[in-house]
Amino acid sequence: MPTPVTLRPCADGDIPAITAIYAPEVLHGTASFETEPPDEAEMRARRARLLEGGYPYIVAELAGEVVGYAYAGAYRLRPAYGATVENSIYVKAGLHGRGIGRTLLRALVDESAARGYRQMVAVIGDSANTGSIGVHAACGFEMVGTLRSVGWKFGRWLDTVLMQRALGPGDTTPRG
Repeated sequence: MPTPVTLRPCADGDIPAITAIYAPEVLHGTASFETEPPDEAEMRARRARLLEGGYPYIVAELAGEVVGYAYAGAYRLRPAYGATVENSIYVKAGLHGRGIGRTLLRALVDESAARGYRQMVAVIGDSANTGSIGVHAACGFEMVGTLRSVGWKFGRWLDTVLMQRALGPGDTTPRG
């Protein structure tokens, strides 16, 4: 049974918890291809850029503690990609497999669609990241490709898995 969490928009005060959730993924995981964890100032600046761009950024709380976060951002910067977003989801170490990521992703999909975005792309670090691949598949994402050996981390080559799902009317109607 999924762990019940409360979702809400990310606030500036959440940045220390978000930074703490992300750092172990950078240092020990392959979900992120960063190799040095960003500090709170950098994470705060990243959040500000996303919010200024009109993108959703949400957190999951459990018993008043931020235990996960998710956001959507530009897939690519060229104007023709404007209706497409890329998602990022991170859950605190030790709490994976409890449905928190799925809850965050479903809410992010809904919020992105409500903001008029038409496609969401998941760029998943490492083809062995079966947890993230499974969460995305459970939320309606389809596998669209694997970029083989495009990242080098921990002394080995890593793949990037691309998954995608339509939002709202997707590509069935012109963008308004």
